[in-house]
Amino acid sequence: MFLVAGRINKMKRFLLLCMATVLVGCASIPAGVEPSPQDPWESFNRSVFEFNEGLDAYLLKPVVSGYRFVLPEFVREGIYNFFSNYNDIYTALFNLLQGKPGYAFNDFMRVAVNTTMGLGGLLDLATPGGLEKHKEDWGQTLGVWGVPAGPYVVLPFFGPSNVRDTFGTVADLESDYLFRLLPDVALRNSITGLRVVNARNTYYEAGDLLDGAAIDKYSFMRDAYIQRRQYQINEGRDDEEPQMPVYENPYE
Repeated sequence: MFLVAGRINKMKRFLLLCMATVLVGCASIPAGVEPSPQDPWESFNRSVFEFNEGLDAYLLKPVVSGYRFVLPEFVREGIYNFFSNYNDIYTALFNLLQGKPGYAFNDFMRVAVNTTMGLGGLLDLATPGGLEKHKEDWGQTLGVWGVPAGPYVVLPFFGPSNVRDTFGTVADLESDYLFRLLPDVALRNSITGLRVVNARNTYYEAGDLLDGAAIDKYSFMRDAYIQRRQYQINEGRDDEEPQMPVYENPYE
């Protein structure tokens, strides 16, 4: 227990150090870029965005490139399916909290099918079987409950967010009990690292497309995040589905 507490304290100090680095200076807004009323902290957000871009370019992307080189596609797909199946457990619970029992039942059935017949979730048999994939979290649940989004904010490591979803991200991390209960610290850290690499791998090619496009990447990602987040909370009732690429499953 003391070992885990020590690791947590070290991680907190590391995060504070990174935040201090970001706070040293704020990035300037490019000329000709219209400010967004939903992004009053744009200068600060751009500095965090640049920090995340550097972290991705010099750490995450090289690691993911090696991951894709070493592991064949069917192995990467199995890893993706395993974590996706695990996330379906929480999605089912969030759908219950949002008052959507039909969706929740669908999600529980996905977990049951993929866990029992899909080799513990390594195979996704639920989707071709007609059980639709959903994705819910605390931020969406708070939005359904009527909590306003608040200003747009870019979080170190986590990327695009808003004030409401920032609290939702903290709640998501605190409520992720399964892996936290693993007694082996090394195993738990290894699984966490694999989850990060798997998550980055899901939009590996999308990142390359954005890097090669002649656009303000920050503005594009901000507007896309705000639009899609609102659509997710509204379940498409009030707005048309946003015309932007969605990279939920890179193996479909």
